[in-house]
Amino acid sequence: MIKLRAVSLLCCLFLPPLSVGCSSDDDDVQSHQGEGGAAGSSGQTAETTFFVTSDTSATGDLGGLDGADARCQRLARAAGLRSHTFRAYLSAAKDPQDESKQVDARDRIGSGPWYNSKGVLLAQDLASLHALSGNPELFLDENGQKINGQWQGSPTPNEHDVLTGSAADGTLLEGKTCADWTSDAADITAQVGHSDGLGPNMNPAPPYNSWNSAHENESCADTAPRGGAGRLYCFAVD
Repeated sequence: MIKLRAVSLLCCLFLPPLSVGCSSDDDDVQSHQGEGGAAGSSGQTAETTFFVTSDTSATGDLGGLDGADARCQRLARAAGLRSHTFRAYLSAAKDPQDESKQVDARDRIGSGPWYNSKGVLLAQDLASLHALSGNPELFLDENGQKINGQWQGSPTPNEHDVLTGSAADGTLLEGKTCADWTSDAADITAQVGHSDGLGPNMNPAPPYNSWNSAHENESCADTAPRGGAGRLYCFAVD
């Protein structure tokens, strides 16, 4: 085996036309690392554990938490992300499984780390996640596309308002959940975050920079005014 290896190396050195099959140990390592943003990635679909929904909802009636989770899972499967269970980042006044308990968005998305659909690390854990500002380069949909917003060169219309019903720390913001995501009433509202972390004229100041709690929308009857489209954040819990 040693003699064969030596012959192979000599061929690579002195016979370039025949060296197509020659490779170094470094080449072998690189071929197994993949092209994701983090070392050890095995490719985009294996690493994606967070996305903003590519689809939209005209109202705040999402079919409750269960309907929102099903939406995340459907989009994940369509994008080839079949190895994870995804949940929507939403708070609610009543847990569908136990109405005596409230639901905080931060408690239903696992513990991280989470990577976006380009293989780039979004956040290592819950603490770092809730210390983030919105960022159009990080908060991508499941297909790797940026969300329309206030960033320079963005297409229109602005759709950076993402439904959360949450305070900045990921806990329930009472009365801002479209009746726990079951109502399209015009006299109630939902709290939204900015996926791009920007306000008018690309203003990055608080609260515009918050990805999960920038302001309330106009009403649960129509998610479009003020810059929304009824999008959700979806996180893998496993």
